[in-house]
Amino acid sequence: MSAHRDEDFTAYVQARLAWLRRVGYLLCQDWQQADDLVQTAITTLYVQWRRARTMENVDGYARTILVHAFLNERRGGWARRVMLTGQLPDAPGPVPDADDAMDVRGALAGLPPRQRATLVLRFYCDLNVDQAARVLGCSAGTVKSQTAKALAGLRRALDPGGASACGEAPAAARDVNAPVSKTMPPTGTGPSGPRSRADTPGSTYGAPARRASHG
Repeated sequence: MSAHRDEDFTAYVQARLAWLRRVGYLLCQDWQQADDLVQTAITTLYVQWRRARTMENVDGYARTILVHAFLNERRGGWARRVMLTGQLPDAPGPVPDADDAMDVRGALAGLPPRQRATLVLRFYCDLNVDQAARVLGCSAGTVKSQTAKALAGLRRALDPGGASACGEAPAAARDVNAPVSKTMPPTGTGPSGPRSRADTPGSTYGAPARRASHG
């Protein structure tokens, strides 16, 4: 790969890194695993960069790689054998509605991986049913079914004694600015792609050929 293409790739990853990390975190609910997931995804993106850079929606291509990497990892044996537990020493202190944020994260983490990915694509990435189906490689009907099951699971976890309106995500899950976001980098995304700000200091990725590191 030419030096010019390496520069294009590195510039793209640096611009989208915070967004990729946040989507990765929503998928796996752990920042260290999210970083590993992002590294896997951008390595695949680098190999396919000649094709990816010519696409109209590079962000969508990168997001699809990230979701597939997450689902493939969960289908393997490693995720079932290894569970990382414990609190990080630099965990943020109490903030307003912190309990609600923990409830939402816990409920999301308790969903099966494919249901979790479906909710992230539909309600965080703002993809419609057909777009989510293309990313997941399934039918629109399967996306609708997975969405319904996932929302029912969230309702049971968040409100064991009752249920909210059927087919509607809990408010904290729909709102990317809800308390859950207070423990994440301040980056969001919309239907047309991510709205990124500068990445966390010290977190850089480059072309894998240069053995760049992150963190």
